[in-house]
Amino acid sequence: MRSLRMCVILVLLAAIAGPETGRADEPISHKFLAAGGATYIRDGEGKITWQYPHASRDGSVLPGGHVLLALNKDANYPGGAVVKVTPEGATTLIFKGTQSEVNTAQRLENGNTLLTEAGDKPRLLEVSKEGKIVVEVPIKAQTKDHHLQTRMSRKLANGHYLVPQLLDRVVREYSPSGEVVWEVKTPNMPFTAIRLDNGNTLIGCTLGDLVIEVDPQGKTVWQVSNDNLPGRPINDACGVQRLPNGNTVITSHHAQGNDVKLTEVTPEKKVVWTHRDPKTPGIHHFQILETNGKPIEGRPLR
Repeated sequence: MRSLRMCVILVLLAAIAGPETGRADEPISHKFLAAGGATYIRDGEGKITWQYPHASRDGSVLPGGHVLLALNKDANYPGGAVVKVTPEGATTLIFKGTQSEVNTAQRLENGNTLLTEAGDKPRLLEVSKEGKIVVEVPIKAQTKDHHLQTRMSRKLANGHYLVPQLLDRVVREYSPSGEVVWEVKTPNMPFTAIRLDNGNTLIGCTLGDLVIEVDPQGKTVWQVSNDNLPGRPINDACGVQRLPNGNTVITSHHAQGNDVKLTEVTPEKKVVWTHRDPKTPGIHHFQILETNGKPIEGRPLR
């Protein structure tokens, strides 16, 4: 009887103490880099801790805290650009676009930077630290609409390149010689394509408000859309990131005002975190840097 009373007391004390740190029901917070009409880093408490006065398309925080960005075209960069920015805001130009747009910025293990250039001659480029083009791979894409050629391309561990091609509605894997070695047709325009550790490919379909995961044979094995989510939070599913815990974060580039701008969903399609901010525009692409104050290990390529 005494043991039973003691158990009841311990349960009551645990309930009064509240949830333990690390429990599944612990509130989620994320520190992230946002690229879009506004370029900034926001910490887990919701404070903007760094910002850059230029609209951007892609970006990541490098080891040491510098930020790599693909910039929108403007009077200074009529063909777009890729830059590296220090935490204090000092800017180093890596590549000034020569065609219509620059839509990718990925720092490679060898120190080179991968970018895609849209225009009459769409291409992938690897640029050295000195700004020299060391690799050029032509992209087999339509040329009637430069803006809808490509977006977030990534170099893979096998040395190939994964390229989402919007208006062509296809994701292609190119060899360094420019040969298409794999492709999958998409139900809507693909914006982001990520090769996962299991060999599947996660694809954000922009105006389709849809994210799909396909296996190496091109079969859709998982997908999420507004039809699965309360409040229909996805509004232009541009950037996508798969977190180490298996959850997926999706941006809403066309979100306005206090609309949801980032949404995190579990594999079971349960919404576990959203981000709203009426003072900043919708997010084009992003990088989750920390979850509940803990850095994302390896900062996986989004």
